[in-house]
Amino acid sequence: MINELKPLFIGDLEVKIPIIQGGMGVAISTASLVSAVANCGGAGTIASVGLGYGTEENDKDFVKASRRGLQNEIRRTKELTQGVIGTNILVAVSNYEDLARVVAQEKADFLVSGAGLPLKLPEYVEGSSIKIIPIVSSGRAAAIILKTWKKRYNRFPDAVVVEGPLAGGHLGFKFEELINPPENMLEILVNDVLKIIREYEKEFNVFIPVVAAGGIFDGKDAARFFKLGVNAVQMATRFVATHECSVPDEFKKLYLEAKKEDIVIIKSPVGMPGRSIKTSLIERVVEGKREEFRCNYHCLKTCNPSTAPYCIAKALFNAVSGKIDDAVVFSGSNVYRINKIVSVKELMDEIVEETIAALDKS
Repeated sequence: MINELKPLFIGDLEVKIPIIQGGMGVAISTASLVSAVANCGGAGTIASVGLGYGTEENDKDFVKASRRGLQNEIRRTKELTQGVIGTNILVAVSNYEDLARVVAQEKADFLVSGAGLPLKLPEYVEGSSIKIIPIVSSGRAAAIILKTWKKRYNRFPDAVVVEGPLAGGHLGFKFEELINPPENMLEILVNDVLKIIREYEKEFNVFIPVVAAGGIFDGKDAARFFKLGVNAVQMATRFVATHECSVPDEFKKLYLEAKKEDIVIIKSPVGMPGRSIKTSLIERVVEGKREEFRCNYHCLKTCNPSTAPYCIAKALFNAVSGKIDDAVVFSGSNVYRINKIVSVKELMDEIVEETIAALDKS
């Protein structure tokens, strides 16, 4: 009989409960939520994107404001916990290298990176002890990163997150693939990546933990992936519906009231599709209307402000400012199953108990 879950080891880091809270921007997974997850034995992740948004400094010097915002958030989080905390950074942001160097300098425990292939990430954190973890959505992407990092830097990822098509936010799939994704797509992807990882582990005598992410809602889901051989699961959407998540009540209300038909796939100015809850802004954009905006800083490599239908940074910031009608509110595919706000501890305890019960039945 199983009494507890095996901890997640990322190099010399020990995450006592193998649950990683996924990074959610803009300003959704910040110090209060991240520290609460870490204090419960999981790994908390600060979303680095847009932490300077809404300040006067941001309009004058976007890079400096972003850097300062991230530094402050890491420091605030560290004051609240001795647990394992990290950040995530989108490869697609124009100040990617600067943010990565900040995370290393501030000595976060780990850095997760997706929305593109983080092929140069090892050089940005060189000389630090930070653990670096790419997010992949295919076995091919995992193979490219493993091969490139080994050849260029003689190192491997400290872990790999495999994110499937049911996740929220920006996704590494084609728009058409997300309209009707197979229910077992994440299982297929996890098996593909595990096969590649195992080959590298055997050849080079290393250990690379694999984390499953995207659409994992409860302990039954988590147990399914632990049985496949993953070392941890990453969850994001469910952590929004906690007391410790600092988003306004209007944001959480949208999560609580969302129906399955309210979840849509959008085309983001990032250049990638994303999953969100339908809002008035989303409806206007789908109808072909363009939201006028002024861009002072070009925060995304792939965004062309003159043709983008809306500013994704402004839309995400509106969400955490309570301006839901003019917001993009990202969520995973299972958000419609959320029906109450709980504490992080209650949520973590529930998931762990469900996972152990499901594993016991196998």
